[in-house]
Amino acid sequence: MKESYYDKILNINTRETIAEVNNSVYYHPYEPTPYSALEELFKHYTINCSDTIVDFGCGKGRLNFFTNYLFHTSCVGIEMNQQFLNEASHNLKSYQFNSGQIHFVNCYAEKYKIEAQQNKFYFFNPFSVQVFMKVVNNILRSVEENPREVDIILYYASNDYRYFLENSTTFELVKEVNLPNLYEKNPYEQFLIYRLNLF
Repeated sequence: MKESYYDKILNINTRETIAEVNNSVYYHPYEPTPYSALEELFKHYTINCSDTIVDFGCGKGRLNFFTNYLFHTSCVGIEMNQQFLNEASHNLKSYQFNSGQIHFVNCYAEKYKIEAQQNKFYFFNPFSVQVFMKVVNNILRSVEENPREVDIILYYASNDYRYFLENSTTFELVKEVNLPNLYEKNPYEQFLIYRLNLF
């Protein structure tokens, strides 16, 4: 119900799925985060208009459009698959509330250069832990160059992601957002917020 409801409000299409992702064992198939899950996340986790969120493996851009719609925040979607990027760009042209705050970049996640103003990083298990480690190290390098508080937001987090963050970095788990009626059936159906707080 909400999948079509929000797509209609935003004048975008993020519902259809495409299974292939360049036949890569390192990058996982496209699956958008359910709108109902995002609604629950934002009941418990605040994003401000001064934040910049980066969605790694953004697909057709659902998270970017939804967070911009709710919070008027700047959003960057990183996507290696050109077909998805084309659809995200098409959605951007038709997006009902386009304010120039959403941008999409076609590149491998580990090749993307983290910018100084970016402070929220979203992952819906888009790739292997080997790629994730490289991306997190890029985030840490950026923080060394431009100190700031940053959050990593994980949905359906793999055990490998969690183990790496908790045992090989200074990120700390600050919030768990469970999804009503889903968490008891599947403990991976939750959001985990990890924070690097330098202050």
